[in-house]
Amino acid sequence: MDFLIDGPAKATCSILLAHGAGAAMDSPAMKVITKSLADTGFRVARFEFGYMASRRTAAGRKPPPRAETLRPEYVEAIAALKSREPLKGPLIIGGKSMGGRVASMIADEQHVAGLLCLGYPFHPVGKPTQLRTAHLADLRTPALIVQGTRDPFGTREEVAGYKLSKAIEILWLEDGDHDLRPRKAVSGFSMADHLKTMTTKVAAWANKIT
Repeated sequence: MDFLIDGPAKATCSILLAHGAGAAMDSPAMKVITKSLADTGFRVARFEFGYMASRRTAAGRKPPPRAETLRPEYVEAIAALKSREPLKGPLIIGGKSMGGRVASMIADEQHVAGLLCLGYPFHPVGKPTQLRTAHLADLRTPALIVQGTRDPFGTREEVAGYKLSKAIEILWLEDGDHDLRPRKAVSGFSMADHLKTMTTKVAAWANKIT
C-alpha cells in the first residue's frame, strides 16, 4: 500500500485520510486540504483503496464498491501506516466524503484518537431519505465533521434533524459545496478563508481530544 505523506516528521499528531468515491488521493480537493492541515503542523498521510489504485494501471477504470466492503482495506491502511511510519503521537483517521464514511465505520473498533470527516455523504444526492447515519447515532470516538452549508450530500437544514452521537461536532462552512468551496460572490468567503477556519478548528479540536 502506497502513502502520500505531508507535514513535519516530528508532528505530535498524525491524520490518515482516504479519498472520496470518484476522486483519487491526489485530487485537487485532497491536495489543498492536506496542505492546509500539514502547514498547521499535522503529519498527514493519504492512501487509496484498491479500486482507485487500479485506475492508475492497465486494469482500467473500476467503479467504487459499497462503502461497507472497504472497511478491511482501511484497517489494513492503519496497520501499514503504523508499521512504516514512526508515529510520534495519537492517530486521527478520516477522509473526504466516502473515505470519511468508511473511517467512521471502523473508528470505534480501532480505538483511534479521533475521526475527521471532510464533506460527509449523509445521503446520496437527490435522495434525502436514504440516510447513511445509523451508525453515527452510537459513535463513541470523538469526531469532527467539516461540512459546507450547501453540500448536496447533506445541508445544514437536513443534518439538524438527524440523530447523531454527542461525540460528533460539526463545523459548518458558509456556502461551501461538497469540496468545501464557497462562491465568493455569493458568500463573501474564499476557499482560503474556509481552509483557515477548518485548520484552526481541527487544531483546537485535536488538542482537546488528544
